[in-house]
Amino acid sequence: MKRPLIIAALAAVAVGLLQAPATATPAPGLTPTWQLSPTGSTARLRGLSAVSHRVAWASGSGGTVLRTVDGGATWQLTTPPDAAALQLRDIQAFDADNAVAMSIGPGEDSRIYRTTDGGSTWTETFRNTEPTAFYDCLAFWDRRHGIALSDPVDGKFRVLSTDNGGKTWSVLPSDGMPAALDGEFAFAASGQCVSVAGGRDAWIATGGGAKARVLHSRDRGRTWTVADTVLASGPSAGVFATAWRDTKRGIAVGGDFAAPTNGTDALGTSRDAGATWQKPSNAPQGYRSGVAWHPFVQTAAIAVGPTGSDYTLDSGRTWKQFDAGTFDTVDCARDGACWASGATGRVGLLRLTS
Repeated sequence: MKRPLIIAALAAVAVGLLQAPATATPAPGLTPTWQLSPTGSTARLRGLSAVSHRVAWASGSGGTVLRTVDGGATWQLTTPPDAAALQLRDIQAFDADNAVAMSIGPGEDSRIYRTTDGGSTWTETFRNTEPTAFYDCLAFWDRRHGIALSDPVDGKFRVLSTDNGGKTWSVLPSDGMPAALDGEFAFAASGQCVSVAGGRDAWIATGGGAKARVLHSRDRGRTWTVADTVLASGPSAGVFATAWRDTKRGIAVGGDFAAPTNGTDALGTSRDAGATWQKPSNAPQGYRSGVAWHPFVQTAAIAVGPTGSDYTLDSGRTWKQFDAGTFDTVDCARDGACWASGATGRVGLLRLTS
């Protein structure tokens, strides 16, 4: 099926489901499925960046970076210098040649790398020297402006900023950052613990403390407000990812990774930039670590986790599972292509089948 037909079909599915009960099968007889793409890798791919239906990048354990430029038919493997022992938990690609990848961990294990030649060569552009910092994820508004998030340092989340596409990074002042709760941190599970929308808005997803919270910035990370969510929190629970249709409408997913089949209090929606959160009418039946909006169907989004994938066609109020396989993260490109990645090199491209 050609890409314009996929887009038209997905729109038809949205119309059909929104006119039917939440338990109905999507009309007109089309079902979303993941078309698996053999990567030749056994790495756990928690980092993912969808560029188009042909180009996607994934990153993960063992310093792994994978890139496809032919819709997943083949994948090229690359490892940044001295990164073979690192966990590359997040990656942001701008096209087939330019990408920024982040490794996580305490102290100097947290690094950022940049390539401009499709991964043939990499340049290390940041190495953490703060022993108590632990960087988790990054996000870009455009090709130049981005931020990276660390767990709290001296009682506050730490944020890096770049305005030159990741060539250089600087630590933002902490004056405008609310105090972290005892035990609060961000989950480096899907590269989505920090997310952005518009040209200046950003959100941080948290867990580990007494409350699962979302922090919001309107000025590219210089000042933040914070709100409690409806998601459960605890040592292995909280908000793992957020996704934003615009600067107002968002979805938060998470739960407890230690109880992956428990979907209680594992998803919330917001219509006011994260100031307040609502529970859905029904939710995925398990912990979910990644979420993405579809770029063309305004009310459609996809959530993924180790026990399955789900979709919503009504902005997160109701959900339907369509796959039982394991994924850690999901990302959709501007041309409508949605990719997912996870354990043992598993990557899928969303298709609609009859």
